[in-house]
Amino acid sequence: MERNEFAILTTDKSSRPNKIGRKKLSEREKKSFNDAKRLLPGGALGGNALAEKSKFVFSHGKGSRFWDTSNNEYIDYVLGSGTFFLGHSHPSIEKAIKDQIGHGAHFFAYLNELALDLAQRLEKIIPCAEKMRFTTSGSDATFHAIRLARAFKKRERIVKFEGAYHGGHDYVQMSTTPKNPLNFPNGSPDTSGIPRAVRELALICPYNDPSALEDLFKNYSGEIAAVIIEPIQRIIYPHDNFLQNVRDLCTKYGVLMILDEVVTGFRLGLGGAQEFFSIKPDLATYAKILGGGLPVGLVAGRADIMDQANPSNKGQPDYVYQNGTLQGHMLGCAAGIATLDVLEEDSRLYEKTFLMAEKLKEGLRKIFFDEGLNVLVFGEGPMWHMLFTETEPSNWRELLLADAKKMSLFEAELLHQGIFVLPGNRRFISIKHSEDDLEATFEATNRACKAIKKM
Repeated sequence: MERNEFAILTTDKSSRPNKIGRKKLSEREKKSFNDAKRLLPGGALGGNALAEKSKFVFSHGKGSRFWDTSNNEYIDYVLGSGTFFLGHSHPSIEKAIKDQIGHGAHFFAYLNELALDLAQRLEKIIPCAEKMRFTTSGSDATFHAIRLARAFKKRERIVKFEGAYHGGHDYVQMSTTPKNPLNFPNGSPDTSGIPRAVRELALICPYNDPSALEDLFKNYSGEIAAVIIEPIQRIIYPHDNFLQNVRDLCTKYGVLMILDEVVTGFRLGLGGAQEFFSIKPDLATYAKILGGGLPVGLVAGRADIMDQANPSNKGQPDYVYQNGTLQGHMLGCAAGIATLDVLEEDSRLYEKTFLMAEKLKEGLRKIFFDEGLNVLVFGEGPMWHMLFTETEPSNWRELLLADAKKMSLFEAELLHQGIFVLPGNRRFISIKHSEDDLEATFEATNRACKAIKKM
């Protein structure tokens, strides 16, 4: 098997101390697990929880690594679910937050100078951003984008793609992870509690299939307000011209295109997926990297759509309510401005980060090849993934063909070896991941491969 210039030489590191990995479990951490079970549903903070033997309690992080409360050290490829593109505890963000906290953390969702400063910066970066509104999360942003689209088009239905995640609200918690998918365009709810009437408003379409989308537009003519789409759907990458096909079809049939850039925004370049794929939607949503680790989201897009949220029009039939107590939070905006400063100060930052990601993927491919494991490593830019499969999936149903059970066992072993990856989902690399991190990752992956082959 030929290796290119990104290949990593593997040598005997048996004499070098293995810093990362789960080596101990302190009494403090054990107590934390019991407290969590008593106080939190499922002993978890949100909708995800690690297996009993894999769980830990975060303590602190720096750069590409974090430590649990037992002081075990891990290399982090989850990065706050993609939030920390600059790594943990970046000094520029720390300074920005400390400088602002003495002047006030928040006032209310009226005007403040930092929100305006950040908005002016974003106007120059986001191609579709004629006007914008801050939110407090990605879910919040997609909810308001859909409301704006429905109001503008005077229609109620939306189209989302099977396997796509757009947050936790009722309108998009449909067919995100269906184990037994229904016939299109029917969707299955991802959670109990969604009213049947709301379920029927979401039409489900296969990703990477423009013909299926056009059929929906024809069959539901005049009923669809918008298509909401991730430019890179979790770990599934768009076929050539697919995003442009979606854009063209939306224009042809008078449907709005909402590009969910919560994950891709500022990660594929300053202009995000819009710049990377040369695509301009009607509306776009952001969060994660935008807030530099603090809860900041955004809806941006065409002025005529966004102007529906003008508070001067309250009481008018076409007014769209969009509000939140913490919108434009000054600490979050300070962190966002600091993030943009870092991303703009080095013209080669993205190039170097993309290169580090390629080195990571190539090194992992070599290990799996050498160990005889049928693991496919793929991804574009600073997002990567691996599956026990031979072919990269192009839609959710193809993704289901991979051996998820075996990957789950492997991911648990990686965590034991000190490599934190998001179970069953995309992984990230930050600007702080180094050659040393990669080498430690390869050593840990070698150990995990040998362990999984014994199971």
